[in-house]
Amino acid sequence: MKHRHARVRGIAAIGAATGVVATGLVVASAAPDDVTAAPAGASAALAPSPQAGAVKTARSLAGTLGARSAGSYIDKATGSLVVTVTDTGAARTVRAAGAQPRTVERSGTDLKEVMAALKRDATVPGTAWAVDPATNQVVLSMDSTVTGSKLTKVRSAAGKHGAAVRTKRVAGEFRTFTAGGEAIFTGGGRCSLGFNVKRGSEFFFLTAGHCTDIGGSWFSDQGNTQKLGDTDGSSFPGDDYGIVKYTGTPSDSQGTVSLYGGTQDITSAGAAAVGQNVTRSGSTTQVHEGEVTALNQTVNYAEGSVSGLIQTTVCAEPGDSGGSLFAGSTALGLTSGGSGNCTIGGTTFFQPVGEALSEYGVEVY
Repeated sequence: MKHRHARVRGIAAIGAATGVVATGLVVASAAPDDVTAAPAGASAALAPSPQAGAVKTARSLAGTLGARSAGSYIDKATGSLVVTVTDTGAARTVRAAGAQPRTVERSGTDLKEVMAALKRDATVPGTAWAVDPATNQVVLSMDSTVTGSKLTKVRSAAGKHGAAVRTKRVAGEFRTFTAGGEAIFTGGGRCSLGFNVKRGSEFFFLTAGHCTDIGGSWFSDQGNTQKLGDTDGSSFPGDDYGIVKYTGTPSDSQGTVSLYGGTQDITSAGAAAVGQNVTRSGSTTQVHEGEVTALNQTVNYAEGSVSGLIQTTVCAEPGDSGGSLFAGSTALGLTSGGSGNCTIGGTTFFQPVGEALSEYGVEVY
């Protein structure tokens, strides 16, 4: 079969000062016929994630237990799913599901109240927070820009909650990864595709919201002569996702992610779990792996706050923003931003893809 790919070789963007927001993943196919086809070659798909069962169980138990749990994680040493609980009934439910219960002091409600207080008292650019289920704490991260009176304010806010909050410093600056790569173009800048999606017979692609915020029409070339489609929805800050509707109807298409030497077919979307092994693909640093370290992360970028993000140890650099986070054939998220790089490592944040799918009534295929 022939598959069309929205695959364009990009040049590094100059930066945010010019209004350029460029992301770094190229996802195969679902592009209309005016897009150049990618080179033919055998697909080199990744093997299905061996943690898929644990992730599914974690999601099911989260819905069943509610506030009687403060989260779950996959234990690195044993590979087993550990679920925090606050009472014996919840522990029995966890054991019956084949997971390992761990009794903790603070409930899910307790930690949500802590995060709500941090939102009120510690929202300054360069801060981020999320629950660490392994320690039953909220981890409050501060990047290198949090100094002086801002640092005093944040530390004071954290101190009000005692052991419920753990603070840490992060090298670099929390930012959206803005640079060029294998790109799609708009009048206000350049970005890259996330996941291809559809609604009935209509075809779209998802990317970061800080991309779709800057342009209405998208093209496969810098000269803006080969049109891909038009922005159909955008959300940033608060969330970081957007959707572009393809012009025309793609034929003989397939949704895949570039592995830079092959492709990974994406057949479903799912939720991430703490401790899960994940893969990220982006045009600047190509394919890298890591693990999920937190869910429901709040990050305070210079442009505004984004909540509900996935935090990982997967490295990323400018140009990787908008790229896909996935596990095997399951789509998980869109690269939002982070700190560090692929030389020293860093922290990376992803917009969960499920929220965008639900908001726009589309599905991966």
